[in-house]
Amino acid sequence: MWCKNHTLFFYLHTMTEKQLEHNILMQYIEDDCHVDPTEQIEYPPVALSLGNKLIKNTKGDESYLPIPIGTYGNLSCVSAPPKTKKTFFISLLASVYLSDSNIYGGNLKGHRDQGNLIHFDTEQGRWHSQRVFARQHSMNSSLPSDKYHTFALRAVGHKTRLEFIEYYLSQKIDTPSLVIIDGIADLVSDVNSLEESNAVVQKLMEWSANYNCHIINVIHQNYGSVKMTGHLGSFLEKKCETHIELEANTVNKEWVTVKCKRSRGYAFGTFSFEVNDLGLPVMVNDLYDPLL
Repeated sequence: MWCKNHTLFFYLHTMTEKQLEHNILMQYIEDDCHVDPTEQIEYPPVALSLGNKLIKNTKGDESYLPIPIGTYGNLSCVSAPPKTKKTFFISLLASVYLSDSNIYGGNLKGHRDQGNLIHFDTEQGRWHSQRVFARQHSMNSSLPSDKYHTFALRAVGHKTRLEFIEYYLSQKIDTPSLVIIDGIADLVSDVNSLEESNAVVQKLMEWSANYNCHIINVIHQNYGSVKMTGHLGSFLEKKCETHIELEANTVNKEWVTVKCKRSRGYAFGTFSFEVNDLGLPVMVNDLYDPLL
């Protein structure tokens, strides 16, 4: 009888501790996630922008707001058909972010404020990945190499890739300001798995919020379609702040047109870029694609 009562007491005591932990967690979520509709909340800090927009507040005061490609604490996705120079476009964004601005990015502007850029390539081997990462040194004369962290993750499995990204963001970097994952589909075994796709996107949301970073996710489009591949693409499109779409330019076959397909804020203007004779991406003039 004593043994039964002792077991019951231990069981109840253990459950009480678990319940206490649960209540502490729920209280933390309540405090952290509560939103006061009357509170004045500032617009999220901008990570990357293209141009400015004149806005007025309720008092009539005017100010210029950078038109965001992405803000801190949020996700964006870059989608395109195969062989549409997605990786060159990512190099263009990375170079602008690391240098705030440069001769290649036109009106593109990075808002880094001493933060780190962590660049994960899941599709290419070390040699090809290094070529991509090395473009930053060619495009920036004073590249802050201690702020640019690069990894080729093709050789490891999809689960390990996900685990490594989480490990690196949580334990190795103080301020992971901009994170690039090229490509996000390699973090799942099947892009049409509802469970896996949802789990990965939930992780992205968690990382962007916990580390107040912006995460750029590169993903292919389905063949013959503008839809992002699989259920992963569907989940990602629903949760991302900005959906950036690349397509062949209708006027110049050497150009790639960049469009803001969807944005939760102000949409940036359509523009184009080309790859110059040195193999570096360069934004072309302000007349991006007159047929759009």
